[in-house]
Amino acid sequence: MSIVTPPPPSSPSNRFTAADLRALPNEKDYELVDGHLEELHVGVLSGLVGARLFLLLGTFCQHRNLGAVLGMDFGYQCFLDDPEKVRKPDVSFIRAERMTGIEASWAYCRIAPDLAAEVISPNDLTYDVSRKVDGYLAAGVRLVWVLDPSNRSVAIYRQSGAYSLLSSTEELTGEDVVPGFRCQLSELFALPAGVV
Repeated sequence: MSIVTPPPPSSPSNRFTAADLRALPNEKDYELVDGHLEELHVGVLSGLVGARLFLLLGTFCQHRNLGAVLGMDFGYQCFLDDPEKVRKPDVSFIRAERMTGIEASWAYCRIAPDLAAEVISPNDLTYDVSRKVDGYLAAGVRLVWVLDPSNRSVAIYRQSGAYSLLSSTEELTGEDVVPGFRCQLSELFALPAGVV
């Protein structure tokens, strides 16, 4: 296995651009914030939880033609504070009626998702997660879920400013963003057989 080292940025200010990020052979492993690459960290548990959420939400939305559920390789370049910023939520959702504004030629989506979900990994810092949440809300994301596998909780942030925290015995819903979606946190955080 070889480690890919990012090439120097093409811009003379030593700041990476979205085009520089897109040119990396391991582009999927990074986000771009303030002109600097930020490596995405995924642990085993966070990867399992993110995959389960993607599957549950994706299946629900596909069967009802509600819109697109996208995974962690999908990047968003929709931030007014920094037009070069690229974020990649672990799971995101864009309602069907908003898909008509997306151009297939874009390297990264310039329309904010309706829902962004981040799954906390062992190396994630609280400050960085908070910056992501604030950035999503400022970009117009209506609902942000922050899933914490270590304590089996979900923090919910809304465009309205309302906040709630769900524990492992409660149910996560799509509210008015993904109407009808419901998931028991005990199911979402359950470990596959054999995983300890």
